[in-house]
Amino acid sequence: MDTKNLTLADISSFNEEQARAYFEAIRWPKGPDCAHCGSPRVTRLHGKSTRPGVFKCNDCRKPFTVTVGTILEDSHVPLRKWAIGFHMMCSSKKGYSAKQLQRNLGLGSYKSAWHMAHRIRHAMSAGPLAELLAGTVEVDETFVGGKPRKGDRKVHKRGRGTSKTPVVALVERHGDVRTRVVNSVDSKTLKAALQDNVSKDSCIMTDELHAYQRAVKGFKGGHLTVNHGLGEYSRDGVNTNTAESFFALLKRGVYGTFHSVSKQHLHRYCNEFSFRWNNRDVTDGERTQAAIQNAEGKRLSYV
Repeated sequence: MDTKNLTLADISSFNEEQARAYFEAIRWPKGPDCAHCGSPRVTRLHGKSTRPGVFKCNDCRKPFTVTVGTILEDSHVPLRKWAIGFHMMCSSKKGYSAKQLQRNLGLGSYKSAWHMAHRIRHAMSAGPLAELLAGTVEVDETFVGGKPRKGDRKVHKRGRGTSKTPVVALVERHGDVRTRVVNSVDSKTLKAALQDNVSKDSCIMTDELHAYQRAVKGFKGGHLTVNHGLGEYSRDGVNTNTAESFFALLKRGVYGTFHSVSKQHLHRYCNEFSFRWNNRDVTDGERTQAAIQNAEGKRLSYV
């Protein structure tokens, strides 16, 4: 099965058997391995008493299916609906709400759709062994949160004095983006974000925020800044415009698609937008395939 070039129309036409073959082709392109011990010595079980898609390992003797050990495990949602859900969320530039998933997939409850969406976002998250950003890396921060409720008389500050949740973005020029939801924008949190995600040889570009002065110490490529306070947004290639472009997409999704995002789950939405940004140069089918491949080894319980 050519899984890279499938469109939403192709996936929507799948029956359950075809959807299972789709997930198996992506997870096991060279043939199935045991989901428990990794052995390639497996047998597909047949017969009236065996549910479709079950394999048995000839070494550890345990049964498994393509969903075992992935974010799809223990889900009662049909695989064809999972395939469509993955494609919808991977191809929608500004996000796809759980309410839309519920309506378009015919799911029985909003709870099922909400959990499915977060499971897919979890699959989109970068693993702990992801490569560090390198070269020229732009770092910027924004604040995410809804508008005050009608009748709220509390004074809501703007900018860095706001009560909204801060998000830091680190963007490699012509490369990937990493995000981190933080409690405050200070030198300690910025330094931690940089050390965890950026190579020490990189050149760091930021705005004039004083906290960056301490945070960037130790980066061999140097630290270049633009002064937004003086109306300076680019100087001889020094800018944070790429990071601000990413934030524009994130905020359009939050305000236009999701409307309100809690601090508890904000990092999952950031993972979703980061994943689509990092896979922006491939087809929707390839992006969907990458997300499904990332689903292995990840689980997410309903909270």
